[in-house]
Amino acid sequence: MSTPRRSVPSAPEPARPEPLARGAARRLRLDGHVQGVGFRPFVYRLARSLELSGSVRNLQGEVEIIVTGSPAALDRFTREVIRSAPPLARPHLLDVQAVSAPVAAGFAILESGTGGPARVFVPPDAFTCPECLAELTDPADRRHRYPFINCTQCGPRYTLIESLPYDRVNTSMSAFPLCPSCEAQYRDPLNRRFHAEPVACPECGPSLWLEGEGLRGEAALERTVGLLLAGAVVAVKGVGGYHLLCDATQESAVARLRERKRRPHKPLAVLFPMAGPDGLERVRREVRLSKTEAAALVSPARPIVLARRRAGGTLTSLIAPGLKELGVLLPYSPLHHLLAQEAGRPLVATSGNVSGEPVITDEESARAHLGDVADALLHHDRPIVRPADDSVVRCVLGRPRTVRLGRGLAPIELTLPWRLERPVIATGGHLKVTVALAWENRVVISPHVGDMGSARSARVFEQVVGDLQRLYGVRVEEVVCDAHPDYATSRWARECALPLTRIPHHEAHASAVAAQSGTGGPMLVFAWDGAGLGEDGTLWGGEAFLGAPGHWRRVASLRPFRLPGGERAAREPWRCAAGACWQIGAAVPDPQPDPLVRQAWIARLNAPRTSAAGRLFDAAAALITGVRETSYEGQAAMQLEALARTARGAGCEKDGTHAPPRLYAEPDGVLRFDWQALIERLLGSQGTRAQRAFAFHRAMAEAVAATARALRPHGFTEVGLTGGVFQNVLLTELAHEALLAEGLPVRLCEQIPCNDGGLSYGQVVEYAARTQGERTC
Repeated sequence: MSTPRRSVPSAPEPARPEPLARGAARRLRLDGHVQGVGFRPFVYRLARSLELSGSVRNLQGEVEIIVTGSPAALDRFTREVIRSAPPLARPHLLDVQAVSAPVAAGFAILESGTGGPARVFVPPDAFTCPECLAELTDPADRRHRYPFINCTQCGPRYTLIESLPYDRVNTSMSAFPLCPSCEAQYRDPLNRRFHAEPVACPECGPSLWLEGEGLRGEAALERTVGLLLAGAVVAVKGVGGYHLLCDATQESAVARLRERKRRPHKPLAVLFPMAGPDGLERVRREVRLSKTEAAALVSPARPIVLARRRAGGTLTSLIAPGLKELGVLLPYSPLHHLLAQEAGRPLVATSGNVSGEPVITDEESARAHLGDVADALLHHDRPIVRPADDSVVRCVLGRPRTVRLGRGLAPIELTLPWRLERPVIATGGHLKVTVALAWENRVVISPHVGDMGSARSARVFEQVVGDLQRLYGVRVEEVVCDAHPDYATSRWARECALPLTRIPHHEAHASAVAAQSGTGGPMLVFAWDGAGLGEDGTLWGGEAFLGAPGHWRRVASLRPFRLPGGERAAREPWRCAAGACWQIGAAVPDPQPDPLVRQAWIARLNAPRTSAAGRLFDAAAALITGVRETSYEGQAAMQLEALARTARGAGCEKDGTHAPPRLYAEPDGVLRFDWQALIERLLGSQGTRAQRAFAFHRAMAEAVAATARALRPHGFTEVGLTGGVFQNVLLTELAHEALLAEGLPVRLCEQIPCNDGGLSYGQVVEYAARTQGERTC
């Protein structure tokens, strides 16, 4: 049976202005990201340059502009107010009307209007703009080498706003009164620091100090650089939290950082000083950048971008053991610019946190949790209101895809194709948690909170839930959570004493990619990840769903097997390999598991049934590479992908073993991919390890295509790929090629992560589709 078509409406065209006589006035209303981004000063300068009279004012989240002048100048103004808007602004023209009211000569920025419902947009933190960067390096400028330089086009936003409206008194800068020079710039509409709420200078703003050394300001900065060059690990307070920095070219420094942080294998991000015409000269010495990756690196979000490592670089191999990619980023704050430029070399810049928890933001916590990791702590006295870790992006199929929402990208707002009857909060899952606040047809997704399970994660989670409601002026009336009853976020949701809706894990994944595709129509969505509670009480993670948000039907899955040791299998891939081998009656390669493990598996003691593709990837990694234990989530599969890509890069992938997909139908009609022949071939000795790794990826991709081919009679129009497994670039590329060969377009997540960081958004979409049948335009 085909699924009802569910289209996503496109944004309405802005109203066309009526023809105006010379000297008539025009009223424009705009919304979008027009608050806290220098939009009103931009309008002021634009109107003045075109010799227009009138005014601009904030109006409860919108901007109202009244302009008068010649028809040609008014037409140009209407175009340029959108086309030439500041980089951080994203204005949307709501309405243009001819008005006959007289307008006084000159152009003015008026006091903000009140009345009516507020339409608030909270901007994310912004990178240091070129103008501020030029001042930072200009010895003649009074903010020369000032680590907290900013203007309306750059600097912290989300991490310093305490409440709205966005005025200095409502930020963590309220404790720093402006000096006369800064006050004059703050009040001047022609100055780019007009109402730049974090504006400051060395005379009146925040300052650095190096703990234990009695050094402040420039002396603290210089001493920090000296420590880094000498091989020390330094905890540095940034915009959204602390980083742990060390020299990325010194193996001993990186080894000490790994040992002290108890992070033996997880890849570390590397911060590069800007150099060359586009700022990427130093980065290109270490990695191969595509045009898309280069554009992502220099984008306003300044995320960590994953890129292919070059052979013969200067970075120690301890940066990303077993991987072929590096996470690279450019400086995004004035402090990071100064540190990177003075050091003159790449620096490790990893999150200053307890593994999996939110990044640390205050001095006391830094001393308690980073004091044993870092040799020194560089603090500043601008309070961080809430944490924001670095964003992470990986380019897949020629487009940047968000892996982690953080500084520069979040909070992110998207429009729902349905209007909600009541405000809701969605709590995500258990790992990579984000929070989504939704009301009317708006949904705002928070930056990455972290993994739940610790007291600090719970505190930050609750803070973000409360802060989002307070900042946007919304009071939640219902909670949406994952269907797994034992997730910390699910327990929190039950304790809220509000109406509760539980969304199955993989249906949330499916709805997230369907909503981001924006094309409507029935979809076939493959939701592959490490595990999520299925509707039958088993662990799903290799599923395919047919339909649309609110109307999903599970139509395919992987052949299930049981995991010896349950949750321990996620960090001990040999257990996944053993479970898969025992499931098909094959012998487990040496070293043999403890006989008690086998006996427990036979007795079905702590051996849950799973269809998760992530666990099958772990099994393949253990069989091919021999990896038995991992220290971070996804390690085995990531190293397997890196190995497989070496075979493809060498052009010898066709020499490996290859098992064509075999499908069979369950009595309930669910189609299963039987991976038995694939595992049996991996147990053989044909081909190199890299060739076998590539063969596994190819077989899994062909299973996707074969499943889609078998289900074509159901009438879907496109295929979605989502879940953490599809962060694997090689798998996604191979699946994309195979599906295109079947004539099926492929949709992927882009702005929102396909991993569990996108669950909260998917939960909102699924909830909205289930509860609302009415479309909005």
